[in-house]
Formats: sequence, C-alpha cells, structure tokens
Amino acid sequence: MNPPLESRLSSNHGIRTLAESSTALQPLVVLVGPTAIGKSRIAIEVAQALGTEILTADSTQVYRGMNIGTDTPSEEDRQRVPHRLIDLVEPDEPFNAGEFRRRALREISRLSEQGLLPLVVGGTGLYVRALLHGLWAGPPSDRTLRRKLEDEARARGGESMYQELGRVDPATARRLHPRDTVKVLRALEVYRQTGVALSKAHEEHRERATPFRALVLGLAMERAILYQRIDHRVDLELAKGLVDETRILLAKGYSRNLVSMRSLGYRQMAGYLEGEYSFDEAVRRLKRDTRHFAKRQMTWFRKEPGLTWVEVQPDESVRSVSQRVVTLIERFVNTLQG
Repeated sequence: MNPPLESRLSSNHGIRTLAESSTALQPLVVLVGPTAIGKSRIAIEVAQALGTEILTADSTQVYRGMNIGTDTPSEEDRQRVPHRLIDLVEPDEPFNAGEFRRRALREISRLSEQGLLPLVVGGTGLYVRALLHGLWAGPPSDRTLRRKLEDEARARGGESMYQELGRVDPATARRLHPRDTVKVLRALEVYRQTGVALSKAHEEHRERATPFRALVLGLAMERAILYQRIDHRVDLELAKGLVDETRILLAKGYSRNLVSMRSLGYRQMAGYLEGEYSFDEAVRRLKRDTRHFAKRQMTWFRKEPGLTWVEVQPDESVRSVSQRVVTLIERFVNTLQG
C-alpha cells in the first residue's frame, strides 16, 4: 500500500535541495487539462503532498468578482493550499499572456527561493506556452504590406489567402480557421517579410526561450464521460447563482463586449438576461459551448511537445489520480537529481 500523499513528498528533502540549487534551468511541474476534468481538486492534493502552492494558469480566474462562472477556488480551498495568480484585475482591466508570464515568473522565483517546487495548474494553453517558451512577437507590422494583403483578401477572397498560407506554411494553416482572416494575414505578412514560416519561427523560439526543466502533465478522460461532467458542472454553477452573478456584473456597468464578459457562462447568461433567448436556451448554449471549448483545449494540449498524459478512469477517485501524479513527479525529481 502506498503511504499517504502528505508524507510521500513532504519528507523528500531532495525536492527542497533541487529547488534551492543553482542549476541553469529551474525545475517546474505543470498540470493541464480540459475544463471539468477535476484539475483543481487533484492539484490541491498534489500541492499538499509537495508542500507547495498552486500557480493558476487560467485566463478567466484573473478577474475579480467572477467566481462562479470561472470556478475560482473557494476560500476553503485557498486555506488548504495557497492559490496565486487569481483575482488580479477588475473585469474591465486589460490582461494578457505576457502579463501572466511576468507575474508567474516572479512567483516561481519566490517559491524556488523558499526551496519549494512550483506547481502551475490550469487550462489556458496560451498562458502555459507563454510561461514555458516565452512570447514571440515577430517582426513589427508593416502597414504598407498589411494594406496590400487586405486588398488582396478583398479581391481574391479569404479562402484564397488561406490556401496560399497552406502552401507556404501548412503547419500554421492547419491550426487556424479558414475564416480567421486577421491571423491568416498576419502569418502571410511574417512569411513575406522574413521568408520564414511562422510555425518554424515559433518552433525555433520555443527551443531557445525555455528557462525551465519542466514536467508537463496532461489530464485526459474519455470524451463521453468528460461531457457528462461538463453538463454537471454547468448545473452546479447555475445552482450556485451564475445568473445572479452575471446580473450583478451587468448592473455594475461591465459591458457584454468586454473580454471577461465574453467568457463561458457570462456570455450565455447575459443574452438570456437581455431577452435574446430563453433560460433553457441559455443553458443549452452554455453546455454546448463548454463542450466545444474542452475539445479545443484538448486539441491544443495534444500539440504541445513533451507532455505526459495521465488518463483519468471513469469513477476514479481524486486521491487515486493524485497518487499517480505524485509518482510521476517523484520520478521527475529523481531524474533531475541523478
């Protein structure tokens, strides 16, 4: 029988020694996965075993006053394990992956100085990628070239521009929607400016930029079971007061067009509150859109190099999954020490 989680890693002095060492690359553990898979509960168990804190990589939990729709950790959960990088800005304040990376790097340095192994947990793939590999801004926009591309798009049509991108940069074309004209034109702009495909530039940047020796773990689950969990999650959010939370945000003057208010839950409930459709239709849309979001998350994470998958079995307990995650972290630490 495995010893309790709380004793397996907290007594491992190697983790403290490793975190305090002056190695060129900082050790880091990252736990990702789609919404509703149980990341938060598993992360709390793992963080307690590590004796560390949770650094949240979630683009919606950075907003204050948006707790139910974003599934922000409760006060009880925060008392069990400190959670950082949540409740950072008001719903109408700007926040992006670059700002997340700057704040996360400070937190990681603080934890490392304390001899703790940082644990990053979240479902926002861009935030995780920005943290691990930095952000590649590319060459500055060339207004003359951009206008020329926009003129071509109007004359030839967006589909033709997308086909051109598929010829010069098939990897980028595969990850973009053919009607995402802004990103298609930006990729073509970079190629025409530099002669280098955007996907290749990103790959070279990732190889150079990482400051970490990271173990990246991804939680996965049978799709049908995950979708059942999503439906249950939505029902719980509604029971907790998602509609009232949305009503309060709108009453405070936060526009439906804000990035924060376009996130899952608030977008659908705002439409209901403003009479665009019925409550039942709002719920249907929210469940549908959340399933689509989870599918996009999995597509993103499956493309991330070096990710180790942890398959969550139907009806498997949080403790069981956490035990398996801790075992992988133990092996990671032992490898670094060896």
